[in-house]
This record gives sequence, structure tokens and C-alpha cells, in this order.
Amino acid sequence: MPTMKAVIVSKKDGPFELADIPTPAPSAGQALVKVYAAGLNPLDLKIRAQAAAHAEQPLPAILGMDVAGSVVALGDGVSGFAIGDEVYGMIGGFGGHQGALAEYVAVDARLIAPKPKNLTMRDAAALPLVFITAWEGLIDRAHVRKGQRVLVQGGGGGVGHVAIQIANAFEAEVYATDRPEKADLIRALGATPIDFTTEGPDDYVARYTGGKGFDLIYDTGGGKVLDASFDAVARFGHVVSCLGREQHSLATLSLKAGTYSGVFTLLPILTGEGLEHHGEIMREATRLAEAAKLRPHVDSHHFNLATVEDAYALLRSGNANGKIVIEISEARAEADKHA
Repeated sequence: MPTMKAVIVSKKDGPFELADIPTPAPSAGQALVKVYAAGLNPLDLKIRAQAAAHAEQPLPAILGMDVAGSVVALGDGVSGFAIGDEVYGMIGGFGGHQGALAEYVAVDARLIAPKPKNLTMRDAAALPLVFITAWEGLIDRAHVRKGQRVLVQGGGGGVGHVAIQIANAFEAEVYATDRPEKADLIRALGATPIDFTTEGPDDYVARYTGGKGFDLIYDTGGGKVLDASFDAVARFGHVVSCLGREQHSLATLSLKAGTYSGVFTLLPILTGEGLEHHGEIMREATRLAEAAKLRPHVDSHHFNLATVEDAYALLRSGNANGKIVIEISEARAEADKHA
């Protein structure tokens, strides 16, 4: 039986163990993907610590939600892909599904899409979860459109920096809050930066909207940031959040006749409902990337299967400058460095 290398967590917040395990075979509806790169997200820390009730992963487990790689085998009934196709997507690492921190992973083919030709595997692996989360909020829930004043709360973060680019692609007028050190990134992405450490909702609503409020607000912070979003939205406006998990008063929003939507990106993989839509969204990411309207902000550090612990330590420290990516294939990683 062929084997592959993978990193495994065997206990709550336990160490990563590099091991040789059987290479999976694709079942009906699955594609076997050779993993070239795996993207990390803050949620990965909570999954490892068994601290995410909404994203539990039975242990021992292979973690990692985001993958970029190439198709090496196809299960029965899979169409639209061929051996050798370069693909990417959010494929597991929670809910009992194998994650991306291995040389190979068998994935539901409905979850993946052709990788953008103008992005390296490393860049592509940084996109799936954050792009799906941003797209579901801005497009599926809020129907962003040309000319709207859009505010992204936390525009320098993973979901936020992609939300800025999606809103720009739909010709909205985009603003984004974050700390002052993220201002240059936000400006480079095409949004007006707002320093939330010196300006509150009343200040930036007056300054940028003449007191009317923003037509659409994407909240990536939850808690007090979501409350601030209710304060900053315009009459008949819409607030969408990917972290609306606390108790909030809707009085302010209701008095403006505003609306609210939540985003729970993991739901299709946890329930089996809507899997094909994730693949459709990733095809939209490919379209935007190849049109030069989307590019992930990726941290410059390089990690591999032997240094996964270091990657997680950087993620935990909060000192990463962009999305953290682990390169699984050393040969491809070297090629991508010179791409």
C-alpha cells in the first residue's frame, strides 16, 4: 500500500507529529489531490485546541482547511476535472474530514476549482476560506453593487483584505477600518483607510458619508465591532458579519429599517448541503484573480511539513504580515519562489 507523509495531532492542543500513513484512495465523487501548499487561518488554532464547538475535529487528525495542488486520481462519477489539473479549495480539516497538512488528500470534487493560472500554489492556498467567507457576505447575502458606500471592518485582515477587493471588483466605493499600520495595505487594495483607534463610528460616518452612514458594512470582528457597524450603517442599509456569535441589541439597526445577515462558511462541509456552491465561488475567485482584480496578501515566511509547529506559533503570535502558507512539496515550493 502506498504511503504519504502527514502531520498529525493526537491530543487537544498536542504537538504535531510527522508520520508515514496510507495514501487515501478517492471514493466516488472525490478527487485525489497532491498537495503543494496549505493555507492557515486563525480558526486552525481553535480547532487544534478543541476550542471551536462549531468546527470540531475528532482526534487524531490531520488539520488544515485550505489547499492548492494537482489532481492525481479521480473517483467514480467525477466530471469537469482531469489528471494533472491544478486546483484549490477549502476541503476539510474539521468535521471529521482530512485536512491539507499531508502530501495527498481525497476531497469532494464539488469543493474545488481550477487554480488561477497567474497565481502560484502558495498564493492560491491563501485564498479559499477567506474568499468564500467574503463572497458569501458581500455577494450572496448583501448583493453589493456599483456606487454603494461599503465599509469593511478589519480591512487589513484575511477576510477583510479580500472583501475590499471583491467590493472594488463590483465598483463599490470602499472604506476600511483597521490599525494605522495596516493603512498602506488598505490603500494599496483600493480602499480608504480609517484608523479605528482614533475615530469612532460617529466620527467616520460624519467624515466620509456626511452623516448618512454606509450602505453596506462587512464586519469581520464581531462583538463591539458589530455593534459599531449597527451604529455606522445608513437607513435601509445592510450589515453582514462572519463573527456574529454574541448577543447584540438590534434596536439601532431596526430604527434605521436596516437588515442583518450572518455568514457561516463551514456549514456546507459540516452538513453536506451546498457543497457545489463552494466550488462555484472558487471559480469566481479564479475569474477575478486572472482578471488582475484579486491577489492575496501572503506572509513572507516559508514553512514545510517539518516546520508546521513554527507556522502555528507565528499564527498564534499575531505577528504574521499576511496569510501564512505551508509548502508541502519542496520541489514546487522552490519553483514558486522564482515564479
